[in-house]
Amino acid sequence: GCGVMPSTVCSVGDVLDLGYVVAREEATSTFQVQNTSTLTLRYSVQLDSLSPTRDRDQQRLPSFLISPSQRTEFVGTQNYNGLSVFSIFPTEGEILTGKTQDFVVTFSPDHESLYYSDRLKVVLFGKRTAHVLLLKGAARDQPVFVEGGVPLDVPVESLAVTLPTAPLEAPKAGLPEPVKSILLELEYVEGEHPPVPATTELRVGAIRTTQLASKKNVEFSFDNVPLLQQKGFTLGAGKGTVESGQVKLIGVSWVPPADFHVSSAPAAS
Repeated sequence: GCGVMPSTVCSVGDVLDLGYVVAREEATSTFQVQNTSTLTLRYSVQLDSLSPTRDRDQQRLPSFLISPSQRTEFVGTQNYNGLSVFSIFPTEGEILTGKTQDFVVTFSPDHESLYYSDRLKVVLFGKRTAHVLLLKGAARDQPVFVEGGVPLDVPVESLAVTLPTAPLEAPKAGLPEPVKSILLELEYVEGEHPPVPATTELRVGAIRTTQLASKKNVEFSFDNVPLLQQKGFTLGAGKGTVESGQVKLIGVSWVPPADFHVSSAPAAS
């Protein structure tokens, strides 16, 4: 007999990011695994979110409370409807010598979250893990979004259905919908020559979707720019456009104005 080591090559690295999707729509991505050995390989594909030991693995501190180097949970936000947010096809089969197998990953989020994730393993002969991929994706309720700054949430959410203590009032006619807040913190270091502005950035994005099928790009603009400048804030662009399926970075910088006093940190919106 002759002992042979199975060998394969995967077309992607450690992370497969499916990007942004409008909630309740879906996106797909394809990767390939090539059999570079001299024998037929029997494979199966496993997702951590479908692991029989997942409930037991969850009985520990959430990842945002422990050091990132100790992280053992790779399953992030999941769908409210109970279905896996990531699915893959095919899940098992054989790859002949020298042949390549295509795998299609589908991302189907049912609510808004930036923290969808799962871990995919390609296992040979039911024993040997050949490849491990971290699957990531984000969902937005609207096809156009703005994000950045200090995270105001945590990457773990409850899937419990919580009932409001009082019935929600219907929005009154003429009142605007609630606006989500973004917090930008800029820390300026005094005494550097020449002065170095404190910097951060905003990201303005447009998701490729049927809702924007008739638009090649989306326009955006910022209000209160003169007031921001009075307090020492500078925007990289007061207005602009972002193409469908793209994210545009907007730099924000701050230098203390001449009448600045350390005891009263400026704030502007």
